[in-house]
Amino acid sequence: MPLDQQLLGTKLKRYREQFDLTLAEVARATGIPEAVLDRYEQGLAVPSGDEILIFADFYKCDFKFFISNEKLAPFEETATLFRRYGNEFSKRDRWSVQEFLFLAECEHFLQDSLHRLPEKSFTYRKIPSAARRHGQEAASSLRRYLGYSDFEVRLDVYRDLRQIGIHVFRRKLQNSNISGLYVRHPVAGDCILINYSEDIYRQRFTAAHEAAHAILDWQDHLVVSFKNDKEDREVQANKFASNYLVPGAFLRGIPQARIWTQQKALVWANKFKVSTEVLAYALKRERLINAATVDTIKAVRVPKKDKVDPEIPSTLTEQSRERKIHLLERGLSTYYVSLCFDGYRSGIASAARLAEMLLVETDAELRALASLYGEHVQYGG
Repeated sequence: MPLDQQLLGTKLKRYREQFDLTLAEVARATGIPEAVLDRYEQGLAVPSGDEILIFADFYKCDFKFFISNEKLAPFEETATLFRRYGNEFSKRDRWSVQEFLFLAECEHFLQDSLHRLPEKSFTYRKIPSAARRHGQEAASSLRRYLGYSDFEVRLDVYRDLRQIGIHVFRRKLQNSNISGLYVRHPVAGDCILINYSEDIYRQRFTAAHEAAHAILDWQDHLVVSFKNDKEDREVQANKFASNYLVPGAFLRGIPQARIWTQQKALVWANKFKVSTEVLAYALKRERLINAATVDTIKAVRVPKKDKVDPEIPSTLTEQSRERKIHLLERGLSTYYVSLCFDGYRSGIASAARLAEMLLVETDAELRALASLYGEHVQYGG
């Protein structure tokens, strides 16, 4: 089937407009003259094969989409997202979301190619008559599914969610009012993004919160979670996160579970790896404390020095720590980076493809990243 020039032009224009870019900005980024870009968008000319690859690399998408006559774009989710919440996403945040979905698709490809896709995914069947309990019951069901007792504290919630097939990425967003978002990607499936600008413990809660949307609200295809949102599905997602991270049976088994001081609250909040606010509301949920004690517990904060990120080992040097934090800010988790290098060593990805999947643009950047992870890249192979 011959290439539909008009459709190709529409795709190029939609991509550009979705990210609030001018023709001049795309021209500067791609090296393709503005007048030529305009002709492509109008369907008056067809890009060369090399130019198609440049567009695919720039917009972080599969080049095959541009050369096919497929009408539905792989960016339908983000197009809907930005239409619905356009004022909430800056130009930089729009790119962050696009790169997040690109990473999720790469992760899915690598997992599939390396035969590491989860064997089973977790599902929860909602019962209409028990709507108010969905969050709590889904959390308990997931803990049982993963084999955790009521008295285990989950230290690495990101690993837990990857085990059930959810693609988890953290990325620094400019809008601090956005805690995270859930997208059901047409290829990768369930994907969640956590705002890395948030406190470490808050990020863990947000991860569990967004997982609730993947489990309970997957029919919606996308959900953006804002701080202090009181919408019903957000309340249910909070209940899920609270019960998943701070199970009621564990709380009730704490010595003198009805007597709390601020010091005791700090100790237990740190054990659960949650904020004192989350702990206070969990205790109130179990009717162990009253409203006055909630305020007493919320008034203190777990010191930042006591909070450990599971993806930032304490054994790292200060320089390596800062470099890994920078990678996490861009969405590059230790799990994902390791998966990329496994794909490279297995011959699934070339050095050029590896660089693309790791969002690096120069050989020097790739070498530096590889060195940080104790890896080596053989160029030309």
